[in-house]
Amino acid sequence: MTEWIAVITITLLAVISPGADFALVTRNSLLLSRRAGVLTALGIGLGVLIHVGYTLLGVGLLLQQSTWLFNALKLAGAAYLIYLGVKMLLSKPDSAAADSQQTPPADSAALRTGLLTNALNPKTAVFIVSLFMQVVQPGTGLATQLGYGAFIALAHIGWFTLVALCFSAGAVRDRLLAARLWIDRLFGGLLIGFGALLALASQHR
Repeated sequence: MTEWIAVITITLLAVISPGADFALVTRNSLLLSRRAGVLTALGIGLGVLIHVGYTLLGVGLLLQQSTWLFNALKLAGAAYLIYLGVKMLLSKPDSAAADSQQTPPADSAALRTGLLTNALNPKTAVFIVSLFMQVVQPGTGLATQLGYGAFIALAHIGWFTLVALCFSAGAVRDRLLAARLWIDRLFGGLLIGFGALLALASQHR
C-alpha cells in the first residue's frame, strides 16, 4: 500500500508540471480541435508505456548508467522538439486556418506527435526509471509493477485529456483562434526553448 501511495503521489506531481507535452496538447487543442488534443494526450500515454516497457525489461538501468546513451536520447528529443518548434514558427496564416479543420491525416499526426514527443522526452525517462528504481521494491511482483505502469500512463492520458478539453472549450477557443498565428509562434518558441535546454543539458552530464 505504501508503494502505491508513493507511486500515485509522485506521478500526479510529475504529470502536472509544465513541459513540452503540456505545450503540445495546448497548441493542438487550440489550433486544431478537441479531438486532436485528446489524440495527442493518448499519444503521450503510449509514449509513457514505451518508457515503462524498457524499464521493466531492465534497459532503464542501462540508460541510467550509460552517459552516452542517455545523452543520445536527450539530443534526439531536443532535435525533435526544435523541429516541431521551427515548423510552428514557419507556419503561415492560411495554413494555420486550414489546420483548424480536422481531417483523418491530422488525427494520425496528432497521435504520432504526442507519442514521439513523450517517447523522446528524457524527463519522462528519468522520472519513470527513477520511480521504479527508488520506490518499487525488489520483491514487488511483475503484475503489480505492470499496474504501476498502467496507472502512470493513464494519469498522463487523463491529465492531458483534461487540458485538451479545457483549451478546446468553445468560449476559450473562439477567442484565441483569432490569434492562432501568434499562438503558433508562442508554442513554437517554447518547444525550441525546451529543445535547446535539453541539448545544453546533454553537454553537462
